[in-house]
Amino acid sequence: MTFDIEASVGFLLAKAHQCLYGRFRDRLAPHGVTPQQFALLAFLWQQDGLSQTDLCEKTDIDRTTLSGLIDRLEKQGRVTRQAHPSDRRACLVTLTDAGRSLEPVLTPLAKELRQQLHAGLGEEDYAQLCRLLKRVREMSHD
Repeated sequence: MTFDIEASVGFLLAKAHQCLYGRFRDRLAPHGVTPQQFALLAFLWQQDGLSQTDLCEKTDIDRTTLSGLIDRLEKQGRVTRQAHPSDRRACLVTLTDAGRSLEPVLTPLAKELRQQLHAGLGEEDYAQLCRLLKRVREMSHD
């Protein structure tokens, strides 16, 4: 019995991820931002001053990896860590002016890539893909 790797959801997701990740990475590179850093910044653009725990939950990134991402963004002057007002053990991650100024520059790059994918798939397939991927993501939290 053979296994058809090209019909494997895991294989297909991995290959789709490699393609989209690479294209996004290439668009972000001139601005000194990685796709992981963009995700963290995007959550902070939505709600500045999140705790590291909140960012771990929103991004599905483990604490150690997230801490490294924040370290790099902090060294680049894009975020700061501030003491949490009610929890001495926690800190809040806050955008600097430099971090805020990236939103109007980087967001169009993400939207452009999304529009290209949308155009290639069509409205219905794009919406279906998003729904299914959200369900898969939710399953990983169960």
